[in-house]
Parts: sequence; C-alpha cells; structure tokens
Amino acid sequence: MDNDNLTKLEQRIDELISACRRLSEENHTLKAGQRNLSEEHARLVEKTQVARTRIESMIGRLKALERA
Repeated sequence: MDNDNLTKLEQRIDELISACRRLSEENHTLKAGQRNLSEEHARLVEKTQVARTRIESMIGRLKALERA
C-alpha cells in the first residue's frame, strides 16, 4: 500500500472514530431524554388517576345530594 492510500485510510478511520463518538453521545442524550419522558409520563398517569378518583367522588356526592 503506497503512502497516499495509507494516509487516506487513516483519515477515513479517524472520520469513522469521530462519527462513532458523535453517535455514542447522541445515543446517550436520546436515552436520557427517553428516560425523562417516561418519568413525566408516569407522573401524568398518576395525576390523571388522582383527578379521576376525585371527580368520581364528586359525582358520587352530587348524586347523593340529588337523592336527598
């Protein structure tokens, strides 16, 4: 392999290493974002359940008042 081809190969390897590092960082960022979204989703599901329970309770009390 002549010197020019070796230099091109080294450059290509360096580019691939850089791309790999960049993709690894991007993957880490995306995973952190996914984790945050999952946590937020869990909080929202819990809040929704609490709200549903409170509303059902209020409806029950209103129906009881109607009957009284």
